[in-house]
Amino acid sequence: MNKFAIKYVHIVNESMIFKGTVFILNDVIERVTKEEHPDTYDYTVIDGNGKYLIPGIIDTHVHFRDPGLIHKGDMLTESRAAVAGGITSIVDMPNTVPQTTNIQHFNDKCSLAEEKCLVNYSFYLGATYDNIEELLKADASKVFGIKLFMGSSTGNMLIDNRDTLENIFKNVQLPIVAHCEDENCIANNIVKIKQQYGDQPPFTVHSLIRNDEVCFHSSEKAVNLAAKYNTRLHLAHLSSRKELSLLRNDIPLTEKKITGEVCVHHLWFSDSDYAEKGAQIKCNPAIKSPSDRDALRDALKNNLLDSVATDHAPHTREEKQYLYFQSPSGIPLIQHALTAMLEMVRQDIFTIEQTVEKMCHNPALLFQIEKRGFIREGYYADLVLLDLNDEWKVEPDNILYKCKWSPFQGVTFKSKVLMTFVNGNIVWDNGTVNELKKGKQLKLKR
Repeated sequence: MNKFAIKYVHIVNESMIFKGTVFILNDVIERVTKEEHPDTYDYTVIDGNGKYLIPGIIDTHVHFRDPGLIHKGDMLTESRAAVAGGITSIVDMPNTVPQTTNIQHFNDKCSLAEEKCLVNYSFYLGATYDNIEELLKADASKVFGIKLFMGSSTGNMLIDNRDTLENIFKNVQLPIVAHCEDENCIANNIVKIKQQYGDQPPFTVHSLIRNDEVCFHSSEKAVNLAAKYNTRLHLAHLSSRKELSLLRNDIPLTEKKITGEVCVHHLWFSDSDYAEKGAQIKCNPAIKSPSDRDALRDALKNNLLDSVATDHAPHTREEKQYLYFQSPSGIPLIQHALTAMLEMVRQDIFTIEQTVEKMCHNPALLFQIEKRGFIREGYYADLVLLDLNDEWKVEPDNILYKCKWSPFQGVTFKSKVLMTFVNGNIVWDNGTVNELKKGKQLKLKR
C-alpha cells in the first residue's frame, strides 16, 4: 500500500500557487490541504522543503520507436527518460514497424507497453489510403485519436489525395491529429536548393525547403476540411507565425473544434542554431526564424496555441552523421522538455502556471483523459516534485535516451526534476529509476 504525504510544497495547479500538503493513498490523490501542520500519522512523509509540486506532464506526441525500430529507442528506455523529465503519460505515434493502422496492431502495442512502459500510455491509429473501416471500428474510450500525415515523415504514411482526405474528415469520429506540410511545395523547394547547392547542401537549408508556405498551405487545407465536416482537429507541432491565423482564442478550450500544439524545440531553437547544431535539430516541420519562434511563444501565452508536446523522435548518433538529404528528421526531447520550459519561465517568457496549464491541464481536457492532468482529490497520483534552483548540466552520462545524445548537451539548466510519481509510485527519485512499476493505459471519457 502506498501512503505518502508530500509536505511543505508550493502546489501549482489550476492557475494558482499555494503552500500545502498532498496525501497519496495507493494510486490516487487522497487529499490536498493548505493546513500548515496536517496530521501525517501512518503516512511516509516526503519533506518538500519549499520545493514545487506540479501534476505529471502529459505528452500527447511521442515516437518511442517500439516495435520495429528499437535500435533508436524502445518503450523501456524512452519511458525511463520520460520519468526523469517529469513526464508521466505519453501518447505514441503509429509510424512503427508494423504501423499501428489496425485494431490488432493497436492491441499488440498496448500489450507491449503494459510489459515495458514506466509511464501511462495510449496510442494513435494511423490513417492510410485504405483503412477507413479500421478507423471507424476504434473504441473511443481507448484509442487516443487518428494520426493523419498530410506531410511526409518516418514511416512513409503520407496521405495527400483529396478524396481520401474528404472521406476521413467526413466519417471519423475520433479527434484527428494532423502533421501538415505540403509535399508539392517541398518538392519544388528541393529543386531550387539542388540547383544552388547540389546534393550536399548545408543544414541551414532545412527551413527554406520546409518553410512557412509549406506548412500553411497544408494546415489551411486541414482546417477547411475540419470546418466543412465539423471534425475535431488538433494541428500537431505548429512551427510558423502564418499558421497561427488559422486558430482562435475567443472561445472556451473545451468548445474548440480546431486546436493547436507547439513543441518545445520550436519554442527554444531558431534557424540561427542550424549552423552550430546541424542535423541535431533537423526535424519536420522545420525549426524556423526567430520571429516565428517569438510568435509561437506569444500564441501560447494568449491561448491561440493550446498545448505543448515534445514530438520526441530519437535517431541514432550514426544516422544523424549523414549528409543533409540522408540524415533523418527527429529530435530526442522527452527528458529535457520540462526543464527547458522552466528555463523559459526563469527568462520571463512564460509563467510556471502557464507551463502547467499547457503541459498538464490542457492535454487532459483536449482529449478527455480520465482523472489525470490536475492535482485533485480522487485523481491519479501523477505528480512531479521540482527544485527551481538546482543547476545541472546536460552531459552524456546523464542522458537516458537509448540514442545517448541530445541537442541540449552542454546546456546548464537551473531547475531539476527531483521526484516523479506515476499512479502513486515513486518511479524517479533524484537520479534513480524504479523499473518495477509500470504505467497504466489511459482511459478516455468519451
